[in-house]
Amino acid sequence: MRLKAQYLFVVIAVAVVAVYFVVRSLFGAAEPAQAKTAPVSTLPSVQAKVIPETIRQYDVVLRGRTESARTVVVRSETAGVVAQAPAREGSAVKTGDVLCRLAVDARQASLDQAKASYRSMQLQQQANVELAAKGYRSQTQVLDGQSKLDAAQAGVRQAEIALAQVNIRAPFAGVFDHRDAEIGTYLSPGQPCGTMIELNPLLVVGDVPETSAAKLKLGAPATAKLVSGQKLVGRIRYVAQDADPQTRTYHLEVAVPNPRLDIRSGLSAEVHIGAGSGPAHLVPVSALVLDSAGRQGVRYAMEGDRVAFAPVTIVEETPDGVWVTGLQGTVRLITVGQSYVADGQKVRVALAR
Repeated sequence: MRLKAQYLFVVIAVAVVAVYFVVRSLFGAAEPAQAKTAPVSTLPSVQAKVIPETIRQYDVVLRGRTESARTVVVRSETAGVVAQAPAREGSAVKTGDVLCRLAVDARQASLDQAKASYRSMQLQQQANVELAAKGYRSQTQVLDGQSKLDAAQAGVRQAEIALAQVNIRAPFAGVFDHRDAEIGTYLSPGQPCGTMIELNPLLVVGDVPETSAAKLKLGAPATAKLVSGQKLVGRIRYVAQDADPQTRTYHLEVAVPNPRLDIRSGLSAEVHIGAGSGPAHLVPVSALVLDSAGRQGVRYAMEGDRVAFAPVTIVEETPDGVWVTGLQGTVRLITVGQSYVADGQKVRVALAR
């Protein structure tokens, strides 16, 4: 009996499958031996850069601003109408220059009267002394006359001071920055004539974080770069001993010379302050990582190509990288793959060119 074509195809397919399982059962025992010869997984690869140790000048960098060394509101010591205003607002003045001059009024007459009274008392006392020598005046009368003479002399001095007080003078050399009283203004004692600022020396002030405050010493050199590009060189004259309770920073003042008074108060500045020198390493910013404890540091390859972590402290940021402390000697710093390896792990190290 002849088979139909479709049945013939099914028989052939079943025969092929049967032959496959027979062959697999005969030669399958060799497969485990072949599996044993499979290659062992390779070590993780990292890229490292040789970083030498360098003696580096440490700088504390902060944002600051220029500020006048002194700002004083100059006030009247007596009452009167402003008669003259010799100093121009914004002009440089010397110590003792007149800023406002009040009307003299009767002050000159009071001084003249006090001087006349003093001369009269001088003559009377001279006569008392001569008469006492002849026995016509007692010692008590002589002493009383001397007392009156001294009072007259004090009256002259008082009148001279009152007359001098019509001139409101600059207490120091600087800039008459702002005028409060114009000609015709009536000033009572204590009312302002204007504001004086001292710009030589000029101060560059800023706030130092608590992590850097201990590195700064009085007299340490400092350089300030203004927004205009101008550089100022000076020294620290003051570092606060008490931190601001809100920001936990310490106020700092750097005194810089400004003899021409051409640098204004209130300009922004970047301040670099010398804080000593010591060993440091220049590392790429991208090489910085955090360990499991949250410490900032770098990973490097030890002898034997095992990974180690070193916590570091950033002492300065530059366009070429960051200067850090915490490493010792020349190190092979892992710059590629540092985030994917663990401490103590053995790796394959390729040095970067």
